[in-house]
Amino acid sequence: MAINELRAIATFAKAAELGSLRQAASAQGITPQAASLALGQLESHLGVRLFHRTTRSLSLTEEGRQFLDAAQPGLATLQRAVHGARRGREEIAGPLRITAPRSMMLEVIWPVVDEFVRRYPLVEPDVQLDDRIGNWVEDRVDVGFRSGYPPEGGVIARRLLWLQLVVCATPGYLARHGTPMRIEDLAQHRCSGFRHPATGKPMPWEFQVGEDIVAHAIPPAFCTNDIELEARAVLGGHAIGQLVGVTAAPLVRSGQLVPVLTGFIPRHLGLYVYYGSRAAQPARVRAFIDLAVEMLADQPVFSLGAQELAGAQRKPRRRQSTA
Repeated sequence: MAINELRAIATFAKAAELGSLRQAASAQGITPQAASLALGQLESHLGVRLFHRTTRSLSLTEEGRQFLDAAQPGLATLQRAVHGARRGREEIAGPLRITAPRSMMLEVIWPVVDEFVRRYPLVEPDVQLDDRIGNWVEDRVDVGFRSGYPPEGGVIARRLLWLQLVVCATPGYLARHGTPMRIEDLAQHRCSGFRHPATGKPMPWEFQVGEDIVAHAIPPAFCTNDIELEARAVLGGHAIGQLVGVTAAPLVRSGQLVPVLTGFIPRHLGLYVYYGSRAAQPARVRAFIDLAVEMLADQPVFSLGAQELAGAQRKPRRRQSTA
Protein backbone atom coordinates (compact mmCIF):
# COMPACT_ATOMS: atom_id res chain seq x y z
CA MET A 1 0.00 0.00 0.00
CA ALA A 2 1.39 3.38 -1.03
CA ILE A 3 1.79 6.00 1.69
CA ASN A 4 -0.72 8.33 -0.03
CA GLU A 5 -3.33 5.54 0.03
CA LEU A 6 -2.74 5.05 3.75
CA ARG A 7 -3.17 8.78 4.34
CA ALA A 8 -6.38 8.78 2.31
CA ILE A 9 -7.81 5.89 4.36
CA ALA A 10 -6.82 7.67 7.59
CA THR A 11 -8.53 10.84 6.36
CA PHE A 12 -11.65 8.86 5.48
CA ALA A 13 -11.74 7.20 8.93
CA LYS A 14 -11.23 10.51 10.73
CA ALA A 15 -13.96 12.18 8.69
CA ALA A 16 -16.35 9.34 9.55
CA GLU A 17 -15.46 9.70 13.24
CA LEU A 18 -15.91 13.49 13.36
CA GLY A 19 -18.71 13.78 10.80
CA SER A 20 -16.86 16.57 9.02
CA LEU A 21 -14.21 16.56 6.33
CA ARG A 22 -13.02 20.01 7.43
CA GLN A 23 -12.55 18.86 11.03
CA ALA A 24 -10.77 15.72 9.81
CA ALA A 25 -8.39 17.89 7.79
CA SER A 26 -7.69 20.08 10.82
CA ALA A 27 -7.06 17.02 13.03
CA GLN A 28 -4.52 15.67 10.54
CA GLY A 29 -2.82 18.98 9.90
CA ILE A 30 -3.76 19.27 6.23
CA THR A 31 -5.92 21.68 4.28
CA PRO A 32 -9.63 20.93 3.56
CA GLN A 33 -8.74 20.90 -0.13
CA ALA A 34 -6.07 18.23 0.44
CA ALA A 35 -8.51 16.17 2.50
CA SER A 36 -11.20 16.42 -0.19
CA LEU A 37 -8.68 15.45 -2.88
CA ALA A 38 -7.47 12.45 -0.85
CA LEU A 39 -11.03 11.24 -0.28
CA GLY A 40 -11.88 11.66 -3.95
CA GLN A 41 -8.80 9.69 -4.98
CA LEU A 42 -9.68 6.90 -2.53
CA GLU A 43 -13.24 6.66 -3.86
CA SER A 44 -11.92 6.62 -7.43
CA HIS A 45 -9.43 3.89 -6.51
CA LEU A 46 -12.11 1.75 -4.84
CA GLY A 47 -14.71 2.46 -7.49
CA VAL A 48 -17.43 3.22 -4.90
CA ARG A 49 -18.80 6.29 -3.15
CA LEU A 50 -17.96 6.30 0.58
CA PHE A 51 -19.91 9.38 1.76
CA HIS A 52 -23.12 11.15 1.01
CA ARG A 53 -21.87 14.74 0.98
CA THR A 54 -23.49 18.14 0.94
CA THR A 55 -22.04 21.50 1.88
CA ARG A 56 -23.32 21.02 5.45
CA SER A 57 -23.53 17.29 6.12
CA LEU A 58 -21.54 14.12 5.72
CA SER A 59 -22.81 10.56 6.14
CA LEU A 60 -21.50 7.15 5.24
CA THR A 61 -22.88 5.18 2.35
CA GLU A 62 -23.45 1.46 2.90
CA GLU A 63 -20.22 0.73 1.04
CA GLY A 64 -18.48 3.36 3.17
CA ARG A 65 -19.74 1.72 6.37
CA GLN A 66 -18.53 -1.70 5.26
CA PHE A 67 -15.15 -0.31 4.25
CA LEU A 68 -14.78 1.52 7.59
CA ASP A 69 -15.59 -1.63 9.56
CA ALA A 70 -12.95 -3.56 7.60
CA ALA A 71 -10.31 -0.80 7.74
CA GLN A 72 -10.53 0.21 11.39
CA PRO A 73 -8.72 -2.83 12.90
CA GLY A 74 -5.83 -2.41 10.46
CA LEU A 75 -5.64 1.32 11.13
CA ALA A 76 -5.55 0.71 14.87
CA THR A 77 -2.68 -1.76 14.41
CA LEU A 78 -0.77 0.71 12.26
CA GLN A 79 -1.33 3.50 14.77
CA ARG A 80 0.06 1.29 17.55
CA ALA A 81 3.06 0.48 15.38
CA VAL A 82 3.69 4.16 14.64
CA HIS A 83 3.32 5.04 18.32
CA GLY A 84 5.75 2.27 19.29
CA ALA A 85 8.32 3.39 16.72
CA ARG A 86 8.10 7.01 17.89
CA ARG A 87 8.34 5.96 21.51
CA GLY A 88 11.41 3.85 20.69
CA ARG A 89 12.91 6.90 18.99
CA GLU A 90 12.45 9.05 22.08
CA GLU A 91 13.10 6.61 24.95
CA ILE A 92 16.68 5.80 25.94
CA ALA A 93 16.05 2.09 26.24
CA GLY A 94 16.30 -1.12 24.27
CA PRO A 95 19.09 -2.90 22.37
CA LEU A 96 22.17 -0.99 21.22
CA ARG A 97 24.50 -2.83 18.85
CA ILE A 98 28.07 -1.51 18.98
CA THR A 99 31.08 -2.67 16.99
CA ALA A 100 34.63 -1.67 17.89
CA PRO A 101 38.23 -2.72 17.24
CA ARG A 102 39.51 -5.07 19.91
CA SER A 103 42.74 -3.06 20.12
CA MET A 104 40.86 0.05 21.31
CA MET A 105 38.06 -1.38 23.40
CA LEU A 106 39.39 -1.69 26.94
CA GLU A 107 41.53 1.44 27.08
CA VAL A 108 39.31 3.87 25.21
CA ILE A 109 35.81 2.66 24.42
CA TRP A 110 34.91 0.57 27.47
CA PRO A 111 34.80 3.62 29.80
CA VAL A 112 32.18 5.14 27.48
CA VAL A 113 30.07 1.97 27.49
CA ASP A 114 30.46 1.66 31.26
CA GLU A 115 29.31 5.22 31.91
CA PHE A 116 26.46 4.94 29.40
CA VAL A 117 25.02 1.85 31.07
CA ARG A 118 25.24 3.58 34.45
CA ARG A 119 23.29 6.55 33.12
CA TYR A 120 20.75 4.54 31.13
CA PRO A 121 20.23 1.12 32.75
CA LEU A 122 17.35 0.24 30.40
CA VAL A 123 19.71 0.10 27.41
CA GLU A 124 20.94 -3.37 26.41
CA PRO A 125 24.39 -3.10 24.79
CA ASP A 126 25.50 -5.79 22.35
CA VAL A 127 29.22 -5.16 21.80
CA GLN A 128 31.06 -6.94 19.00
CA LEU A 129 34.87 -6.70 18.96
CA ASP A 130 36.62 -7.13 15.64
CA ASP A 131 39.74 -5.47 14.24
CA ARG A 132 38.61 -6.28 10.72
CA ILE A 133 36.48 -3.88 8.71
CA GLY A 134 32.97 -5.32 8.53
CA ASN A 135 29.78 -4.39 6.73
CA TRP A 136 27.86 -2.12 9.07
CA VAL A 137 24.55 -2.73 7.27
CA GLU A 138 24.77 -6.52 7.24
CA ASP A 139 26.01 -6.53 10.83
CA ARG A 140 23.03 -4.34 11.88
CA VAL A 141 25.33 -1.91 13.69
CA ASP A 142 23.83 1.08 15.51
CA VAL A 143 27.17 2.70 16.37
CA GLY A 144 30.63 1.69 15.22
CA PHE A 145 34.19 2.69 16.04
CA ARG A 146 37.11 2.41 13.67
CA SER A 147 40.79 3.16 14.11
CA GLY A 148 42.90 4.22 11.18
CA TYR A 149 41.24 6.02 8.31
CA PRO A 150 37.58 7.14 8.23
CA PRO A 151 35.15 4.39 7.19
CA GLU A 152 33.43 4.46 3.82
CA GLY A 153 30.23 2.90 2.56
CA GLY A 154 27.61 5.59 3.10
CA VAL A 155 28.10 6.05 6.84
CA ILE A 156 28.56 9.29 8.73
CA ALA A 157 31.90 9.41 10.55
CA ARG A 158 33.31 11.78 13.14
CA ARG A 159 36.91 11.80 14.24
CA LEU A 160 37.19 11.55 18.01
CA LEU A 161 40.97 11.77 18.38
CA TRP A 162 44.22 11.47 16.49
CA LEU A 163 46.26 8.31 17.01
CA GLN A 164 50.00 8.76 17.41
CA LEU A 165 52.46 6.00 16.51
CA VAL A 166 55.21 6.13 19.13
CA VAL A 167 58.43 4.12 18.93
CA CYS A 168 59.39 3.23 22.49
CA ALA A 169 61.30 0.77 24.64
CA THR A 170 62.12 0.15 28.27
CA PRO A 171 65.06 1.94 29.88
CA GLY A 172 66.67 -1.49 30.34
CA TYR A 173 66.36 -2.34 26.65
CA LEU A 174 67.96 0.97 25.66
CA ALA A 175 70.77 0.42 28.18
CA ARG A 176 71.54 -2.95 26.59
CA HIS A 177 71.03 -2.14 22.92
CA GLY A 178 71.48 1.62 22.63
CA THR A 179 69.01 4.29 21.49
CA PRO A 180 68.19 4.58 17.76
CA MET A 181 68.70 8.14 16.52
CA ARG A 182 67.72 7.54 12.90
CA ILE A 183 64.99 5.41 11.35
CA GLU A 184 67.71 3.37 9.68
CA ASP A 185 69.14 2.46 13.09
CA LEU A 186 66.12 0.23 13.72
CA ALA A 187 67.69 -2.39 11.46
CA GLN A 188 70.13 -3.09 14.31
CA HIS A 189 67.35 -3.59 16.90
CA ARG A 190 64.93 -6.29 17.96
CA CYS A 191 61.59 -4.85 16.85
CA SER A 192 58.04 -5.94 17.58
CA GLY A 193 55.49 -6.43 14.82
CA PHE A 194 51.70 -6.31 14.57
CA ARG A 195 49.97 -8.56 12.06
CA HIS A 196 47.31 -6.96 9.88
CA PRO A 197 43.92 -8.40 10.91
CA ALA A 198 42.86 -8.98 7.29
CA THR A 199 46.08 -10.08 5.56
CA GLY A 200 47.96 -11.61 8.49
CA LYS A 201 51.14 -9.88 7.32
CA PRO A 202 53.28 -7.74 9.65
CA MET A 203 52.32 -4.10 9.22
CA PRO A 204 55.07 -1.65 8.29
CA TRP A 205 56.07 1.06 10.73
CA GLU A 206 55.08 4.53 9.59
CA PHE A 207 56.97 7.77 10.16
CA GLN A 208 56.47 11.47 9.52
CA VAL A 209 59.36 12.59 7.34
CA GLY A 210 58.89 16.22 6.40
CA GLU A 211 55.46 16.49 4.83
CA ASP A 212 55.27 12.80 3.94
CA ILE A 213 54.22 9.64 5.71
CA VAL A 214 56.89 7.05 5.00
CA ALA A 215 56.34 3.32 5.57
CA HIS A 216 59.24 1.06 6.56
CA ALA A 217 59.05 -2.71 6.52
CA ILE A 218 60.59 -3.74 9.85
CA PRO A 219 61.50 -7.44 10.22
CA PRO A 220 59.91 -8.35 13.57
CA ALA A 221 61.79 -10.23 16.26
CA PHE A 222 58.48 -10.58 18.11
CA CYS A 223 55.20 -10.61 16.17
CA THR A 224 51.56 -10.86 17.26
CA ASN A 225 48.04 -9.91 16.19
CA ASP A 226 47.15 -8.52 19.62
CA ILE A 227 48.09 -4.97 20.57
CA GLU A 228 48.09 -5.69 24.31
CA LEU A 229 50.45 -8.64 23.89
CA GLU A 230 52.76 -6.52 21.76
CA ALA A 231 52.83 -3.88 24.51
CA ARG A 232 53.67 -6.58 27.08
CA ALA A 233 56.57 -7.77 24.93
CA VAL A 234 57.92 -4.22 24.76
CA LEU A 235 57.39 -3.76 28.51
CA GLY A 236 59.24 -6.99 29.12
CA GLY A 237 62.29 -5.57 27.37
CA HIS A 238 62.10 -8.16 24.61
CA ALA A 239 61.79 -5.64 21.79
CA ILE A 240 61.48 -2.02 20.77
CA GLY A 241 57.99 -1.33 19.44
CA GLN A 242 55.89 1.21 17.61
CA LEU A 243 52.79 1.45 19.79
CA VAL A 244 49.62 3.46 19.38
CA GLY A 245 49.70 6.59 21.54
CA VAL A 246 46.66 5.43 23.49
CA THR A 247 48.73 2.48 24.73
CA ALA A 248 52.10 4.23 24.91
CA ALA A 249 51.09 7.47 26.66
CA PRO A 250 50.37 6.10 30.18
CA LEU A 251 53.45 3.84 30.03
CA VAL A 252 55.68 6.74 29.06
CA ARG A 253 54.18 8.94 31.78
CA SER A 254 54.82 6.28 34.38
CA GLY A 255 58.44 5.94 33.27
CA GLN A 256 58.06 2.32 32.17
CA LEU A 257 58.76 3.16 28.53
CA VAL A 258 60.93 5.79 26.84
CA PRO A 259 59.92 7.28 23.48
CA VAL A 260 62.59 7.44 20.77
CA LEU A 261 62.69 8.92 17.27
CA THR A 262 60.25 11.53 18.57
CA GLY A 263 60.86 13.81 15.59
CA PHE A 264 59.23 11.25 13.30
CA ILE A 265 55.94 10.54 15.12
CA PRO A 266 53.08 10.56 12.59
CA ARG A 267 49.56 11.69 13.41
CA HIS A 268 47.64 10.79 10.27
CA LEU A 269 45.44 8.07 11.76
CA GLY A 270 42.40 8.59 13.95
CA LEU A 271 39.71 6.94 16.02
CA TYR A 272 36.32 7.48 14.42
CA VAL A 273 32.77 6.92 15.57
CA TYR A 274 30.35 6.18 12.75
CA TYR A 275 26.63 5.63 12.27
CA GLY A 276 24.07 5.46 9.52
CA SER A 277 21.92 8.58 9.79
CA ARG A 278 21.71 11.88 11.63
CA ALA A 279 17.96 12.24 11.16
CA ALA A 280 16.53 8.80 11.95
CA GLN A 281 18.43 7.86 15.09
CA PRO A 282 16.71 6.38 18.14
CA ALA A 283 17.33 8.38 21.31
CA ARG A 284 19.64 5.68 22.72
CA VAL A 285 21.91 5.94 19.67
CA ARG A 286 22.02 9.74 19.79
CA ALA A 287 22.75 9.66 23.53
CA PHE A 288 25.58 7.14 23.12
CA ILE A 289 27.23 9.13 20.32
CA ASP A 290 26.94 12.34 22.35
CA LEU A 291 28.59 10.64 25.34
CA ALA A 292 31.39 9.22 23.19
CA VAL A 293 32.12 12.71 21.86
CA GLU A 294 31.93 14.17 25.38
CA MET A 295 34.35 11.64 26.87
CA LEU A 296 36.79 11.07 24.01
CA ALA A 297 36.97 13.98 21.59
CA ASP A 298 40.56 15.30 21.49
CA GLN A 299 41.24 14.29 25.09
CA PRO A 300 44.97 14.90 25.79
CA VAL A 301 45.21 11.81 28.00
CA PHE A 302 45.30 9.64 24.87
CA SER A 303 48.42 11.18 23.33
CA LEU A 304 51.78 12.64 24.31
CA GLY A 305 52.33 16.37 24.04
CA ALA A 306 55.50 18.00 22.74
CA GLN A 307 56.70 18.85 26.25
CA GLU A 308 56.05 15.31 27.46
CA LEU A 309 58.00 13.87 24.55
CA ALA A 310 60.88 16.25 25.14
CA GLY A 311 60.94 15.50 28.86
CA ALA A 312 60.68 11.75 28.47
CA GLN A 313 63.34 11.50 25.78
CA ARG A 314 66.53 10.64 27.61
CA LYS A 315 70.04 11.12 26.36
CA PRO A 316 71.13 8.42 23.92
CA ARG A 317 72.36 5.34 25.71
CA ARG A 318 75.30 3.42 24.42
CA ARG A 319 75.06 -0.33 24.20
CA GLN A 320 76.61 -1.94 27.24
CA SER A 321 79.95 -3.57 26.57
CA THR A 322 80.01 -7.35 26.69
CA ALA A 323 83.73 -7.38 27.40
